[in-house]
Amino acid sequence: MKMRLLVIALLLAAGGAQAQTKKELAAKVVQLHQQGIENVGSMIASQTSQQMLQAAGQALPGVPADKREAVGRQIRDDVKKFYDEIEPLLKKRATELAPSTVGTAYEEQFTEEELKAIIGWLESPTSRKYAQFTSSQSDALAEKVVADMRPVVEPKLKALETAVGKRLGVPTAPASGAASAPKKK
Repeated sequence: MKMRLLVIALLLAAGGAQAQTKKELAAKVVQLHQQGIENVGSMIASQTSQQMLQAAGQALPGVPADKREAVGRQIRDDVKKFYDEIEPLLKKRATELAPSTVGTAYEEQFTEEELKAIIGWLESPTSRKYAQFTSSQSDALAEKVVADMRPVVEPKLKALETAVGKRLGVPTAPASGAASAPKKK
């Protein structure tokens, strides 16, 4: 009798999973894309911060030469503080808005069967393994490109630093590209 009840309960649970509405399926796809949604907020924070740094960099020549370096550091610190404050807010808001924007788009563009197939793929061990694999391969490729292109890029980077330094009216230090390049494992 207990076995029969267990089988009935499992069948009902499976049936309940099958009876999900298209809206619920779309919401599940949004949930499974949570990291990507949060990355949208991070990207906006990063782009905004970079634009501020670029604008400040263009204004630095107007600062007296003896104060320019200190002012530049203060601006970088201010921009970092700004980024650290807005990035979590933007990630949170992206998460809040995703169901009504991305979720609605999933509902409109995909059938229930397609949404179920997407969910099946995203929840599969193969999908997780593939995501990890592609991430590690991207890192490996980036390391290889940097190592391979260093002889071509470093002279150009030094020339750019010299040109920027002349435009700003400040002496230039040696190129720091080698120090910021990804390190080999």
